[in-house]
Amino acid sequence: MPSPLLTALDSEGHVHLIVGSNPLASARCARSIEVGAKPKIVAPANADVHYVLANRIEEGKVEWIKEGLEDTHLTTLGRDEVDNVVDAVFVTSGGKSASSTHISTLCRRKRIPINVVDAPNLCTFTLLSTHSDGPLQIGITTSGKGCKLASRIRREIASSLPPNFGSAVERLGIVRRRISEEDHKTYQMDETTAEAEDDDAPAQRPTFNRLISEFDQDAARTRRMRWLSQICEYWPLKRLASITDADIDTILQSYTSSSDLIPPPLDATSLDTRRRPKPQIILAGSGPGSPSLLTLATHRAIQTASVILADKLVPAPVLELIPRRTPIHIARKFPGNAEAAQEELLSLGLEALQKGHTVLRLKQGDPYIYGRGAEEYAFFRGKGYTPIVLPGITSSLSAPLFAAIPPTHRSVADQVLICTGTGRKGAAPDPPPYKPTQTAVFLMALHRLSSLVDALTGAASVPESGTTDSKPKPWPRETPCAVIERASCPDQRVIRSTLQHVRAAVEEEGSRPPGLLIVGWSCEVLIDMKGKGRWIVEDGFTGFEGLDSGVDGLSELVEGIGNGCEFKQGST
Repeated sequence: MPSPLLTALDSEGHVHLIVGSNPLASARCARSIEVGAKPKIVAPANADVHYVLANRIEEGKVEWIKEGLEDTHLTTLGRDEVDNVVDAVFVTSGGKSASSTHISTLCRRKRIPINVVDAPNLCTFTLLSTHSDGPLQIGITTSGKGCKLASRIRREIASSLPPNFGSAVERLGIVRRRISEEDHKTYQMDETTAEAEDDDAPAQRPTFNRLISEFDQDAARTRRMRWLSQICEYWPLKRLASITDADIDTILQSYTSSSDLIPPPLDATSLDTRRRPKPQIILAGSGPGSPSLLTLATHRAIQTASVILADKLVPAPVLELIPRRTPIHIARKFPGNAEAAQEELLSLGLEALQKGHTVLRLKQGDPYIYGRGAEEYAFFRGKGYTPIVLPGITSSLSAPLFAAIPPTHRSVADQVLICTGTGRKGAAPDPPPYKPTQTAVFLMALHRLSSLVDALTGAASVPESGTTDSKPKPWPRETPCAVIERASCPDQRVIRSTLQHVRAAVEEEGSRPPGLLIVGWSCEVLIDMKGKGRWIVEDGFTGFEGLDSGVDGLSELVEGIGNGCEFKQGST
């Protein structure tokens, strides 16, 4: 049975016809009033009316049609602008009677949405268990299988959010609207330039993180909106909930032109300016994603640093470990702004060091595995501050493990090659030649996946290096591969495919950075793709939930690795 389509319907001014006068009818009327609809109950004049409902009738908030339901009520009690057809029907007396079946059949014929309590087979829509906080609406449905369970799930989700999170949603909506209006006036943006968004978008489009040159004028038009999108995607919810007017002003004042390279430094009032005896800079890796994979040394640095400068891809659960008193700056890196954001981080770090602070430069993965750690080490050492470097678990070796892919396996793969898909200033490095016993891991490659696959399989007519006699041995198009995104996090996703179909898979499924591509026959050692279509998608990761649960918990951990919470098979 297919899943229902969940929508948010604007019901202001609609007429809701509610059959019955019991407590449930009263609750339905209350909800209709909340969303701006006009409830009308249909019940005989001698019916027992719930006391709350009776009060609403006396106050004129609910209209009572004092007679039994007639077929003509469906087409005479509605709004004039829709030829008096009611907008929705709620039957509150249960669905085991012949009259309920008749009403449902008639509503379906006239395309009037109908809900019959305790009768999913008679409904064309169901009501969600809803949490409302200003513009934020969270709805849960079990498709009629368990309303109490839906209510509990809704409460659990709502309780996990920061208090008054709807206010933050409202503020961010104001920022988005102002950016859209101001940038439209400045750049005369058209439909091809604007970044369309929708609440239902499952992931970023694969083109969102495309390579952009610093001279790209189209990038300048959308740089503030892109930054806002990155904030919504990567900032911890607690940080978003505490966003201030000053934060909004900073967002609106930054990147107003292509010449904005380094925004103003950290506000001195946000730092403890008492001189420390010995300033210190720490370069630390935060691992692939889960805070469970932090080293003890890095965790200690997070707790004790007086200023933290974090990469944008450091996951929110790690950032949530930062004490509330500690100032944090999250890199404003997005396509077309990477170099400017890097200069900003170095400038902020140097400023804080000169004030005597202990500065933690918190990086994704390991600082020295395509993390520019050595560049930052040389920069700070050249300014007189020799960094302490703390290693992190690199996703290049851990992400395959979480996807049930052994990078080496006897008689299959005896070597691992870690590559970058993006060289300095966006240049494409030469692809490695095919070796049947080699597993290749490509970091920072998903935004140029198409050209990378062409280069690996020999589809590109001329190597990107510009030579014609050094073309490496091509990889077979049937070589298994996997895209692993947000490794070790609850929203981890694994797309398993082959070099022939992986581009189509990512284009259809969307992008969920950060991610990597692993290629080689080791991808099918533990997962058999035969007969499963062009690709399969595994969504979710629960591998760490059983760590503290003894033997049973460890068995759950083993089962959780490589097994997504949600499984989807690609088209054949």
